[in-house]
Amino acid sequence: MIIIGERINTSRKSIDEAVDKRDRAFLQDEARKQEAAGAAFIDVNCGSRLKSECDDFLWLLDLIQEAVSMPLCLDSPDPKVLAAGLKQVEQRPLINSITLEPDRFDEVAPILEGDVADVIGLCMDETGIPNTTEKTVENAVGLVKKLEALGLKRSSIYLDPLIQPLSTDTENGNTALASITTIMESLSGVHTTCGLSNVSYGLPERYLINRTFLVCAMDKGLDSAIIDPLDKKIMTNLLTAEMILGRDEYCGNFIDAMRDGKIAS
Repeated sequence: MIIIGERINTSRKSIDEAVDKRDRAFLQDEARKQEAAGAAFIDVNCGSRLKSECDDFLWLLDLIQEAVSMPLCLDSPDPKVLAAGLKQVEQRPLINSITLEPDRFDEVAPILEGDVADVIGLCMDETGIPNTTEKTVENAVGLVKKLEALGLKRSSIYLDPLIQPLSTDTENGNTALASITTIMESLSGVHTTCGLSNVSYGLPERYLINRTFLVCAMDKGLDSAIIDPLDKKIMTNLLTAEMILGRDEYCGNFIDAMRDGKIAS
């Protein structure tokens, strides 16, 4: 499972305050902890800081790269911020994100030319977020076709089926799971990813719902997730599911995590 660590996001009060104070030590510690917990990418998002997003973003990229030796996920709604970040990173990054919406695709596409980054593709177009598996997969196929035309390999493409809340339609979970299954079967070589929090929106015990959905999605082929790797319970579910699904040779990762005190029983 490819873990994209979500903690360095200025929508979180502690991160926003640390950026305000230019608290390098706190922010670098956040990065190191996520690396130690098993993140493959560290997501960096300053989108809530509209007046200073680009400056804050570039400052964060520098200090994080001083602290860890892993690739970053450049997360911004502003293509100019993504382009500036791409020039500053030391390793091949993950761009978050592109869609089939014509304006969004045309703005982000030039950044991706030359196969310089991996990318998260949100399975939506100008009609909005799809509410059926068929439309989600149609959008996924369209994204892959256009991204391959830019020179990206399928292994560089992470497709997000955009999970919708169970609280608005109890079939939303099944729709997302069926979308993951079909994408992984019909678009060989791509990754699927998602943020988990949307599935539980408006419901009690949200963390329990998120953890359970993650296991269900992994069974359908999900191989990446945008999560908090310091959340011991969700990491326990993830490691246990990988072991049960035959993705942990000799159960080594689970046993190591148990020895290191990372498993929450």
